[in-house]
Amino acid sequence: MRPRLMFAERDFAPGPMPVTTADLVADLELATLWDGMARGDDTVRAVVRAAMLDPLTDPADLRHRQQVLADCLDNSATVRALYELANAAVEVERKLHRTVFTGRPEPLLNRAVRVLEEFDGLLRRLRDLTARHAGQFRSAGFTTMFRTVLAELDDDYFHAVAELLEQLRFDHGIVVTARLGPGNRGAGFVLREPPDKGDRVLRKSRLTVVVTGEDEHDHRALVDLRGRALDDVANAAAQSADHLRDFFTGLRDELAFYLGGVNLAETLATVGMPTCWPEPRAVSEQAMAASDLYEPCLALRQGRRVIGSDVAVDGRGVVVLTGPNQGGKSTFLRSVGVAHVMMQAGMFVAAHRFAASLVNGVFTHYKRDEDATMTSGKLDEELARMSVIADHVTPGSLVLFNESFASTNEQEGSDIAGEIVRALADAGIRVVFVTHLYELARRLYTEDSPRCLFLRATRRDDGERTFQITPGEPSPTAHGADLYAKIVHSGR
Repeated sequence: MRPRLMFAERDFAPGPMPVTTADLVADLELATLWDGMARGDDTVRAVVRAAMLDPLTDPADLRHRQQVLADCLDNSATVRALYELANAAVEVERKLHRTVFTGRPEPLLNRAVRVLEEFDGLLRRLRDLTARHAGQFRSAGFTTMFRTVLAELDDDYFHAVAELLEQLRFDHGIVVTARLGPGNRGAGFVLREPPDKGDRVLRKSRLTVVVTGEDEHDHRALVDLRGRALDDVANAAAQSADHLRDFFTGLRDELAFYLGGVNLAETLATVGMPTCWPEPRAVSEQAMAASDLYEPCLALRQGRRVIGSDVAVDGRGVVVLTGPNQGGKSTFLRSVGVAHVMMQAGMFVAAHRFAASLVNGVFTHYKRDEDATMTSGKLDEELARMSVIADHVTPGSLVLFNESFASTNEQEGSDIAGEIVRALADAGIRVVFVTHLYELARRLYTEDSPRCLFLRATRRDDGERTFQITPGEPSPTAHGADLYAKIVHSGR
């Protein structure tokens, strides 16, 4: 019996993290998102991190997770109860440490019996929860799991388990048969049905030896004999306990992802921010259309509503974003990246509506602060990071640039960035580029306009930022007037 909540046909086992993961996490500020989802639960945080950094690319897998998460949002109290039950089972098994004498069958058997006794009560609670609430769930993941629980954990199962545990305690001794082997040593040990509670007299052969165990050698011989007799049953009981532990661990981990989603949805709803189920499109469409797309990490940090934007890419593979400083460009860029990460984890998205092509991976290339320990120049560092991305990016990927290649003069920076953007677009890789390099934006606007969408961060006539992103051709001004007005009016 295995939970199948993250995938319909296979276990949840995240793949290896790419070398660009650290940049992605830092640039999109994903740690803030995971902290908000975890609410202090280390297991939830670890699972959501692993799932969100291992994007789904199969639409069937996406639908499976979306449907399971929808069930969790509608039945959050039951999901929390299931998670707490599974977590309690894992903790029970962990606290009953394996004895240091793992090579001895009897201590191993005693531990396994104790674990199975604890699990027996927890399995009864699982069946009761299932019986009460299974009818409220609609997703294939939950209905399959609940149907399996009710079918396998019936009254006959628990009756058989109770009888078996009673026998494994061997409260009334053990019965072992054997034969004489080479050198008259015991061989072919077989553990027989234990005697009944009142049966204290066993049939004895005419050749009988009574060993009291008071002598040290006799005691060791008895321990050895008992161990050889219990070896197979101890291993079988330990394997059964491990099997149930693995079931509860898998259930806990898979529920942890969805519980993180429930936590995030509740928090965003509290601050009045919308969420929606994304509409995944084919990679080849290079599509992205959104209304009220916002950056959820910003909403979590501020604990209040934040401003979203509308965008429609319409099949263009390159998006160029220009405009004044502090106008919301970097926030919009993060909202695009986080939305794709959330969508391809099988989650809802922080928007009123979001439809986008699936991507084979999200990569980020953001400007970095000066590092006094660098042995080469800042431009060399930017090019080195770009080289790493180029080694791992594939057609259908998404690369987010934030003021990249501005560490040199505008002419050289525009030359480098322009060549990179065109090469990526030619390879079928989507690009969103936030830049203050007007020469770069101008060239793309005049030479590559059919495959580029140009957006601008807007401001009012008095210079006040609206923090909204709208379509607009690149502006030649660096908005130096904003800085001048700020300094003059502040009396500096």
